[in-house]
Amino acid sequence: MLAFQTNPQQILELAREGELTDRVGAHLVRAGFRVSDSERASWRHSLPALAEQLVDAGLADLDVLVECQLPRSSRRVDVILAGVGPSTRRPVYLVVELKQWSWASVYDEAEKLVRVPRLADPQVHPALQVESYCSYLADFLPMLWEWPDAVHGLVYLHNADSGRIPDLPSEGDTTLEHRRMVFTRDRHAPLRAYLTGRFAPWRDPEAARQLLTAPARASEQLLAVTAREVDSRRHLVLLDEQRAAYELVMRGVRWADQGRRKRVVLVSGGPGSGKSAIALSLLAALAGERRAVAHATGSKAFKKTVQRYARSRPFDPQQRTASMFHYFMDFMNEPPDSLDVLICDEAHRIRNRSTRGDRRGRKPQVQELIEVAKVPVFLLDDDQVVRPNEVGSIAMIRGMAERLDLEVDFVHLGAQFRSGGSPRYERWVLHLLGLAGSGPYAWAGDDNFRLALADSPQQMETLLRWAHDGAASARISAGFCWPWTEKPRGGQLVPDVRIGSWSKPWNAKSEYPPRGIPAGSYWATESSGFEQVGCIYTAQGFEYDWSGVILGGDLVVRNGKLVCQPSESHDSAIFDRRRQFPGENAERLIRNAYKVLLTRGMRGTLIYSVDRETQEFLAGLVPPAQVPQGLVAPGVSKTGLTGRARPSVQDQPSGQDARAVRSDTVPPSGDQ
Repeated sequence: MLAFQTNPQQILELAREGELTDRVGAHLVRAGFRVSDSERASWRHSLPALAEQLVDAGLADLDVLVECQLPRSSRRVDVILAGVGPSTRRPVYLVVELKQWSWASVYDEAEKLVRVPRLADPQVHPALQVESYCSYLADFLPMLWEWPDAVHGLVYLHNADSGRIPDLPSEGDTTLEHRRMVFTRDRHAPLRAYLTGRFAPWRDPEAARQLLTAPARASEQLLAVTAREVDSRRHLVLLDEQRAAYELVMRGVRWADQGRRKRVVLVSGGPGSGKSAIALSLLAALAGERRAVAHATGSKAFKKTVQRYARSRPFDPQQRTASMFHYFMDFMNEPPDSLDVLICDEAHRIRNRSTRGDRRGRKPQVQELIEVAKVPVFLLDDDQVVRPNEVGSIAMIRGMAERLDLEVDFVHLGAQFRSGGSPRYERWVLHLLGLAGSGPYAWAGDDNFRLALADSPQQMETLLRWAHDGAASARISAGFCWPWTEKPRGGQLVPDVRIGSWSKPWNAKSEYPPRGIPAGSYWATESSGFEQVGCIYTAQGFEYDWSGVILGGDLVVRNGKLVCQPSESHDSAIFDRRRQFPGENAERLIRNAYKVLLTRGMRGTLIYSVDRETQEFLAGLVPPAQVPQGLVAPGVSKTGLTGRARPSVQDQPSGQDARAVRSDTVPPSGDQ
């Protein structure tokens, strides 16, 4: 975990000297984050206000972790206080959400959303926000599992008085109540009383050290627990904008019950931002209320994987949950408002018209999806469109809603939970592929994510197999630049992906491949998928610990610039080999496809290009992969990637403030 580590006394000293915001800001910039003016204003006003209360409570030396990054997420917590209990002498922690608000009001009868002056969008109630942070830490850090009371949470509104902030209804759970406390400026006495009862008056540096260096054990993978999450959503903790999106949908359901005007909920976010976590949380909650709810997607792999795990759960012996998962095209002839809620996951894969065999929808597919439900929900990423017939976008859905005279509730998910929660890596990928404002630049390193350039596909496989044979998941994927033999030969897949003396088959196309080989829909989730090379259509929507990506001849460097060569693609959507003509938007689709492939890894990515000039160009941007001593062939080591002797890259560690502490191990990481 990453944090700017300080104490209350030092905060007040830095504030008096006018250095507080610069010190915290410099720390975040070095870690790869962008710093906004509103964040600087918050540090300038809110941190000293909290520090004064801590000093007055006799806790001037308590460890204060400012802008503490949650494990496997780019989301940051305002403050975590770390110390020991005055009687137990055990490490205890307090998550603090700081707000400059002077007042807030209930937002349109939604108890868990509030309206705040000068903020256009509804906000998650801060007590619910801090409770989510506490639950997230308790879920991801094994050190907290045995003693849940080790983590408390509170909101400190230093500009507000009691009664100016709506109360969050009590749920009668003591642990929960200790994670959603609210203190205002007229309640300083009870705040100080709580702090002195929570923390011993002396500093114990071990408490902060344990938290910052704690390994984060991988939470259960999204698709592997989908069926259980349909039955119970408590393992999926929604944070900030994720929770706001969830509450907006639930508000829409209540409004529909009251006969109020229909609204469309539109949720946008990049890879790993939690879109599917929102979708499954909604599905679980609404199914529990016995609502008419359905989940729809344009991805065959996602749908079939979810159904498969649902069938395996003992609570659903009659496979009822499988019927809750659909394709977008399944609603072309359904009557209007026949569902309470339709959750359209990966809505960037919406087609222009629904087709099933010879049948073709009479309306645009997005119109069918909006009309079929009282509350239609769309979750998408404009930059993940990878086929010409995929037309889903924010603008398109908004436009259709306007044509139907419907209002839109829009939420943008800013955080991401894949790629080690590294905003630096996500930006690097966008710049590499020409999907950002400027061109590629050298990778500067990130303690939460590993990136390296393999010198051959053999080296890539060796390193990833070492991870695969240990405790981690790993896959190799590639651009669609080799032919694809659909039918097995001699009970084996044909090794179509050939690079020199190295070869591997593509993932299986058939849903009934030879024994021991997973169907293409399960390539990313079955362990034996490591023996095949995945493509964009089997990797999209999934994640694994370590990712190897082979750049084919469709994306190469010429004269220092990354250019697309559609004619090198064997994907008919990109290049029609019969007509010798590129498909519509071929170049954009190629870049989008590689963006998806490069953002599947949760802990690290290895890259290799089949093109010599491109490989040489990448060598100037990405550090070389290092094979651990003694590892000369796949499967030699079974120790996994959590120890010191792991596949390493010589990336340059970002600088850190003298008070900033990071874990000295790469945390395992997690559409969460």
